[in-house]
Amino acid sequence: MNPRGTLRFVLGDQLSLAMSSLRDIDPENDVVLMAEVWDECTYVRHHPKKIAFLFSAMRHFADELRKLGFTVDYRRLDAPDNKGGFRAELLAAIERHRPARIVVTEPGEWRVLEDMKGWSEFCGCPVDIRVDDRFFATREDFSRWAEGRRELRMEYFYRDLRRRTGLLMEPDRKPAGDRWNFDKENRKRLPDSAVPPQPPRFTPDRITRQVIDLVGGRFGDHFGDLEPFWFAVTRRDAEAALSHFLEHALPHFGDYQDAMKEGETTLYHSVIGLYLNCGLLDPRDVCRRAEAEYHAGRAPLNAVEGFVRQILGWREYVRGLYWREMPGYAETNHFGAARPLPGFYWTGETDLNCLRQCIAQTKEGAYAHHIQRLMVTGNFALLAGLAPKEVCEWYLIVYADAYEWVELPNTHGMALFADGGILGSKPYAASGKYIDRMSDYCRNCRYDVKASTGPDACPFNYLYWNFLTEHRAKLKDNRRMSLIYNALDRMDRRKVENMRAEAKRFLDAL
Repeated sequence: MNPRGTLRFVLGDQLSLAMSSLRDIDPENDVVLMAEVWDECTYVRHHPKKIAFLFSAMRHFADELRKLGFTVDYRRLDAPDNKGGFRAELLAAIERHRPARIVVTEPGEWRVLEDMKGWSEFCGCPVDIRVDDRFFATREDFSRWAEGRRELRMEYFYRDLRRRTGLLMEPDRKPAGDRWNFDKENRKRLPDSAVPPQPPRFTPDRITRQVIDLVGGRFGDHFGDLEPFWFAVTRRDAEAALSHFLEHALPHFGDYQDAMKEGETTLYHSVIGLYLNCGLLDPRDVCRRAEAEYHAGRAPLNAVEGFVRQILGWREYVRGLYWREMPGYAETNHFGAARPLPGFYWTGETDLNCLRQCIAQTKEGAYAHHIQRLMVTGNFALLAGLAPKEVCEWYLIVYADAYEWVELPNTHGMALFADGGILGSKPYAASGKYIDRMSDYCRNCRYDVKASTGPDACPFNYLYWNFLTEHRAKLKDNRRMSLIYNALDRMDRRKVENMRAEAKRFLDAL
């Protein structure tokens, strides 16, 4: 190799030919470095299905690069001389290839970027850290938008991005349907007669089977089931999964995006977050294709807007907030929550059917949709005062689409309100009534969702009112909580005290 060539280090969540690190690649002189490293598998004990997905997707992407004529130095985890970490693998690659410089796209996580900033000095070679421009907004875009604002609400950032991109906008710069947000129409309970489509399941090929064997041997003691494995691991199959969603699920996604049903893990959700977050799908293309379904009359506006808002709105917003607020963001704990994570988050062994269902499907599939994460496992963690760091680590471990930049704000800020309102305007706290309204979980639960006290009372009910009472000083001035506290004030004092006593007994038993 020409000693003046460039070593281009592609990380496991950067599996796109459009990465800034590959944009000006010279096939004759440059080498692409990719590495499976132990450190990234174990800084938290990731779900084995997540590790297998990324390793297989990385190996397939390496093959794609080779077919395009690029030289790829791919470091498998089971190679006898695998160094186990980014720095050590990079240093070894420099010794092999003697490049003039290193080019890499900025990582998605703060801890990796902090380490990456020291790579040049450590390796004795210039390191060009490029912007990750797969997103609609840069980190600087978000900082400029946030500057001087008293509240950083997603809705207004989302509207700005709609105007900038033209997505779901009319020629007169008004939003399609003359409304920015159709969320109020997207809260329907799933009818018993509904038969949601199943997402396509892809049979593991030879490469994936090799990875499954490797992951089973090295990480088989991690939480989660490695098989059955059905994720897409190539761009072609990820595109097929998206096409299937657009045709079969998107038309009903809006109406039932908040619904939950026992035995139905995906309902009308796309299950493409893992493909977006690792680079197999491009968010601009995904949003444009969804918009095209609306313009073609194949999907209603409430469905398409709700789907686009998840990507153009929440995904962009949480990334901007993460980079603006880190590293201090992860240390906040507004309610002083400190209770350890209960063991049933790992086993699913609990009499609460909603939690049992959501944790069981998470263990099997490394997936749960956003309402299961927010209003079941997250809601319980909030009401029970579970320690934010333990809860956030659990979410980072168990989901195949979880990276800290997207997981931390959603869990720490939205589900737990541990940031004190930086992300959300109020805690997403709810009693069992919400879960009963949006699911059929309560039908087969040992607890009575209509009871707030007594041995059969749903714990979500008394935990909810106990939470409101316990944190009244911090929440009473929140205008979005005024109706709730008015209801609490009208409640019989003896009932409130009985619920608090039930909550104490339950929490002590955790």
